[in-house]
Amino acid sequence: MKLASEGYPYIIIFAATTIVALLLGGKWMVIAPFVITVFMVYFFRDPERQIPEGDNIFVSPADGKVILIKDVGKDTHPPIPPLLRGGEGGMKDTDRGFIEISIFMSPFNVHVNRAPCDGKIKNIQHNKGKFIAAYKDGASFKNENIELTLDTKYGAILVRQVAGYIARRAVCRANTGDSLKRGERYGIIKFSSRLDVYLPKDTAIKVKLGDKVKAGETVIGVIKN
Repeated sequence: MKLASEGYPYIIIFAATTIVALLLGGKWMVIAPFVITVFMVYFFRDPERQIPEGDNIFVSPADGKVILIKDVGKDTHPPIPPLLRGGEGGMKDTDRGFIEISIFMSPFNVHVNRAPCDGKIKNIQHNKGKFIAAYKDGASFKNENIELTLDTKYGAILVRQVAGYIARRAVCRANTGDSLKRGERYGIIKFSSRLDVYLPKDTAIKVKLGDKVKAGETVIGVIKN
């Protein structure tokens, strides 16, 4: 089973703790670190995915449950993120508006994040913030997060890794200037979190609230012809 590299330090620490407890002869002492070790292996699993083929489609950037689908424009609240409004290093693409889809990841979901479509990374921005529960309204803007903008043939696309109450560490493996392919791994959020994606206004959304999605595999939208 393939594991995310970010998980190895946790697995090694708890596996070592299990061995030490076993050597000390305390059978009951072994249970807790052993269970945690098994959970760490499970949590940091990174299965291969069948990336769908075809033109003009967007795949889910995260595993989890769809908790928000809404139109976003320059006059909405919250408004379009600064990186899509021509802020410093941003991409001015406000005229057409966007559709925001938010996906909540529980501790039992795969937490590796994947690109929703082909594109070149224009900007990566780390925003400091709080650590309220990621499923709550406003968590996307109040919590610590990492925003990544992709320059694509459809225009600007933004994905936001949001830290949560448990997950306080988002990792973006990619760098500004990198090119990503649809479904390609680019980061991970540790332990429980949320991911937002801003798609073009002319996208036909293929998921609904409450749907379970898989990163790199579930088609969440198709550009209308």
